[in-house]
Parts: sequence; C-alpha cells; structure tokens
Amino acid sequence: MSLLNKTILITGASRGIGLAIAKRAAQDGANVVIAAKTDKPHPKLEGTIYSAAEECEKLGGKSLPIKMDITDEKQIESCVNQTVEKFGGIDILVNNASAIDNSGTLKLSDKKYHLVNNVNGRGTFLMSKYCIPYLLDSDNAHVLNLSPPLNLDPKWFNIGGVGYTISKYNMSMAAFGMNQEYLGKIGFNCLWPKTAIATAAIETLFGEIGIKTSRKVEIMSDTSHWILTQNIEDCNGNFFIDEEVATQKLKMTKKELKKYNNSKILPLMPDLYVGNSTILEKIGKWKISNNYNFDITI
Repeated sequence: MSLLNKTILITGASRGIGLAIAKRAAQDGANVVIAAKTDKPHPKLEGTIYSAAEECEKLGGKSLPIKMDITDEKQIESCVNQTVEKFGGIDILVNNASAIDNSGTLKLSDKKYHLVNNVNGRGTFLMSKYCIPYLLDSDNAHVLNLSPPLNLDPKWFNIGGVGYTISKYNMSMAAFGMNQEYLGKIGFNCLWPKTAIATAAIETLFGEIGIKTSRKVEIMSDTSHWILTQNIEDCNGNFFIDEEVATQKLKMTKKELKKYNNSKILPLMPDLYVGNSTILEKIGKWKISNNYNFDITI
C-alpha cells in the first residue's frame, strides 16, 4: 500500500525523525503537513518548517508548513483547520513532537516538569482530539505516537527520570486508550527505537560518539511507513519497536539492518526504555542537570 494522495500531519517535523517520516511519505506522493515551531534558522540546529517542506516537495509530495506551538491549544486547532482547508481532510497523524529532561525528582523544576508533560502528554492528547473528527472520515486512518512500550519496571523510571517517563508513558496510554475508543475506525499505534537514533538530542547529550553509536533516522521513517500503510483492522493497538518491524515485517536480515548504522565498528547504544539498563548506566551520567532543557523538536 502507498501513501499517495494521503494527507499526513506530523508534529515536530522540521528536523530529525519527524522530518525523516515526512520525507518518506513525500516519496509516495503524500500531502505532508510540517507542523513545528521553528520558522527561522536556529544558530545551532538545522532545519525550519520551510526547508523541511521544500525537501518534501523535491521528493514528489505536496507540503504545507505550519508554525505551531504544541503547548497552545488554539494553535493546535488552527493547524488542523489549515490542514483541512488546504487538503480537504486528514488521513494520518504522527505525534512526534517531544521535549526531554531526564533529571531526577529533586532536580526537575516545576517549569521543566510542566514543559515535558505539556508537550508530550497534553500536546499528543490535544492533537489527537482535534484530528479525530477528520480522521473518522478517512477510509484507513492512522495515528502513530512516537512513545515507548508501557513497562512498569522501576528501572526505567530511574534511568529516564520520573517526570519525563510519566510524560512519554502518557503518550503511550493515549494511543492505547483511544485505540479502544475508536476501534475499527482509527488505528492507533506507538513506535519506539531499539537503539539510540542519531538526532540533535543524542548529539547534545553524547556528542560525536553518540551519533556514531546510533542508528540513522531512516530506520524510524521506514518502519513508520510500514505501519502507516497497513490496514487498520490488522494494525492497531501495538507498541512497535523499530528493529522488530524491520526484521519481522520488512523481512530485513541482520546484514541489511546494518545499513542504518553510523559506524561499522562501534557497538550501538541501547535506547533508554528498551535497551540494557546496565550498559546505559555505564555509558556515562545519564541524569541531566537541573539547568538542562531539551526542547527542539517541536
């Protein structure tokens, strides 16, 4: 199945994983909505909503760049309305926008707690809420949240930080609950990486070595594409892991999977929520200081 002429709204799509998903959809000839807050070049980060839209159009898709702050409900509603006005409806929503702060409980300020939960949990909920009326008119509507499998093992809260983990699990619970609410009408799924992905977040945290021990963003866009092209009757309510989709659904061999590696020598860094916690703890001090605020994907 192709995404040709499908309208896909992606939050946080000006760079990173969101942009990769947008470009993969554009290759099919999809209508891609780039919803993010970066409308002017950042001094340290590449990409704006306009450069992302231009990249998508060069690949064969139609695009609509929309400046949107996902913490503002009115801007969310306006984004959805602009999408419908431009393309006549919405077939797919990808909740990718995210803010991160892995500080421990005592170091996480109220401002940062509010940010990660407002962007991740509340933002995902409201984006879904405003898109659902239009998704219901699509013949094979999907919502994909980029959030981890629900796992109450205490070690993940310790490594990820309680505040941030709550916010990401909130995204996963939204997909899990809404899938039941709209079963057979909209397919809600989650996708999360098995290893670190080479994004600005990883570079900020771990520098060049972090990028080299991460997989390319294309593994997330390729596996997202598989999910979004499935029939919702057969593909709903799942907590997908990118590597499992690649090997079990796309039938990639271990050798083929290596095309996503940034290094032919260095081992891959495990992801925060599905990797080996012992290895993660040995990589370095994962806990971020109270002054750290990572909020660049919106």
